[in-house]
Amino acid sequence: MSAIIVTGTDTDIGKTVFCAGLTRLLGGTYWKPIQAGLEGETDTDTVRRLAELPNDRLLPEAWRLKMPASPHWAAEDEGIAIEPSALTLPALSTPLIVEGAGGLLVPLTRSTFLIDVMARWRAPTVLCARTGLGTLNHTLLSVEALRRRGIPLLGVAFIGDAHPDNERTIASMGTVRVLGRLRRLDPLTPATLGSAFEEGFSRAAFLSPGAP
Repeated sequence: MSAIIVTGTDTDIGKTVFCAGLTRLLGGTYWKPIQAGLEGETDTDTVRRLAELPNDRLLPEAWRLKMPASPHWAAEDEGIAIEPSALTLPALSTPLIVEGAGGLLVPLTRSTFLIDVMARWRAPTVLCARTGLGTLNHTLLSVEALRRRGIPLLGVAFIGDAHPDNERTIASMGTVRVLGRLRRLDPLTPATLGSAFEEGFSRAAFLSPGAP
């Protein structure tokens, strides 16, 4: 498997922390194609710190935008034109973990959503979802959107406190594999993340299409 795309049901649900754990688990390389928001620690910086990665396992962003907003708006604010057709998955000797921006229907331009680029890539995708209230609707809608576009879905990775009924409902009603759950971490450090990821996920689950 050359690449795994990590997307989410929404923004700020923990995709970046999940990517750090997954990159470390698989011995992979991380790439955030579009970074919107440069103040403080970027997503690449966070993954570097939490996965303790050397610079040669972090690919530079294709676009770095100052405003913490939807990419299409952040780019327009700077007079920049994002070119979705220029986003291609590089071939590497290690697994490539690619983090999307926000959710599936986040606009990259006024005519292209993130999911449109993912449909062109056709790479195995992990859908990160929160465990709590609202996740049923958001997650099942996202699963449907991925399938309608023929994007291969490895499964759902939950982030947050345990909610067995929500996890069971999504697995059964969405006919989707649950890859595991990343519990809340306090403190969040490379050590606690590594330990929690090994507890919550199996390396093999990300290397095989499997079944729901």
